[in-house]
Order: sequence, then C-alpha cells, then structure tokens
Amino acid sequence: MKERTAQMRWEARTQGPLLGLAIAFGAAYAVPIVAPDARSWVHDLCALVEWVVWGAFAVDYLARLVLAPCKWLFVRKHPLDLLAVLLPLVQPLRLLRVVATLLLVGRRARMAPQITLTTYVAGAVVGLMMFGSLAVLHVERNAPDGNIRTLGDAVWWSFTTMTTVGYGDHAPTTGLGRVLAVGLMLSGIALLGVVTANIAAWFIARFDRDDAEERRQTALLEALAMEVRELRAEVARLSGAPVVPTATPEMPAQAPSSPTP
Repeated sequence: MKERTAQMRWEARTQGPLLGLAIAFGAAYAVPIVAPDARSWVHDLCALVEWVVWGAFAVDYLARLVLAPCKWLFVRKHPLDLLAVLLPLVQPLRLLRVVATLLLVGRRARMAPQITLTTYVAGAVVGLMMFGSLAVLHVERNAPDGNIRTLGDAVWWSFTTMTTVGYGDHAPTTGLGRVLAVGLMLSGIALLGVVTANIAAWFIARFDRDDAEERRQTALLEALAMEVRELRAEVARLSGAPVVPTATPEMPAQAPSSPTP
C-alpha cells in the first residue's frame, strides 16, 4: 500500500509538468512542418525539444514502474506509456510519436477530478485534428501526386476525415498518409460516439432527477395527509366527537349521508 501511495503521489506531482512538456512537444513538432524554410538552428532546437520531452516521459515511466507494486501488471495496464517511450527507437514510425504522446497526456489528464469528460473530448478533437493535419502535410506535401500542399488543405482534410464526411476534394496518396487517414477516421467515430453517449447520459440523468423530485414531493404530500388524519383522530378522541373522514391523494372524502325520513 505504501508503494502504491508513492506512485499516486508521483503521478499527481508530475501531471502538470508533463502536460506542459506535451504542449512544448506539439510546438516543436509543428514548427518545422509549418515553416520548412526556417533556419537550421530552429530545426535543431525543435529536434532537441522533442528528445527532451521523450526523455522526460521515459523517466516518468521508469519512476512509476519502480513505484508500482506489481511491475508486470503496470506494464499491461499502461501500453500507451510504453509506446510513447519505445517509438523514438523505431525511426520509420516517428510520426506515431505524436499520437502516442497525445493519448498519453489525455489518459493522465482524466485522472484530475476537475476535468470533465466534455473538456477531455474537446481537447482530444483539437489535438487530433492539429496533429493529423501536421502529419499528413508533412507526408503529402512533397508527394508527386499529392493534393494536400498547404496547411489549410491539411486542416480541411482532417476535419472532413474526423467527421467521416469525406468530400474527396483532398485525399492522401502515400501509404503512410492513408494510414494516418484510417487513424483519424477511427478516432472521429470514437469521439462522436463519446459525445453522443455523453449527451444521452445527460438527458437520462436529468429525467431521473425530475422523476426523483416528483416522487419525493408525492411522498411528502402523502406523509402530510397521514399526519392530518392522525391529528384529526386525536382531536376527535379528546373531544368525544365522531371522526369525519378527510380527503387523501388516493380517496376523496365522502359526504355524510342524509337521514331518511
């Protein structure tokens, strides 16, 4: 229990810094793509920032692995963390580092109680769209038959792909670009499903609250009616007068029958 407490304390302390490093990673990844003609020292600085962020995530993963009470269970439950650490060693899959970093930050951010599901979904949509646009622009800009040449084209393509609209005016022509398109389509479907489920759950919860309030008011009225009947019976007993039935929510009061002549 002490090791698990130390792991949770470590995750709480490193959540904010890792989020800031992830933002820095996104900026370092975007600058060389948006400004390919920038000076060489800018590209070198961006590459250095990417590797520093990777090192920070690697240290974070190793620290949590050491603090975890069950090492193998930790590895099985945190595949994205391991993916974000191992992908830089596989150069052909360099673009997937962006997706791994985004998903890792999203998983860590959901641990914070003040961040709601709606905020997480909105951040995931913006992040996936941004990284998808940059990645496909990086791959397709110099393709011989490519038609995604500018950042605007890439953003438009990412938006239509994530929403599963797919107008077809812009489409990737390379193999890696099509892999990115498949990932964006699957992510768009998943996010739309989360949004739909969240809205449906909100309506169901609202209806449940209304029904509970109505049942509470009904029970309160029945309790008040029962108390009135008991008070009338007690007054009649003390005064010796006959008890006159009163109206209840279930049965209206009956008028006393007139004596026959």
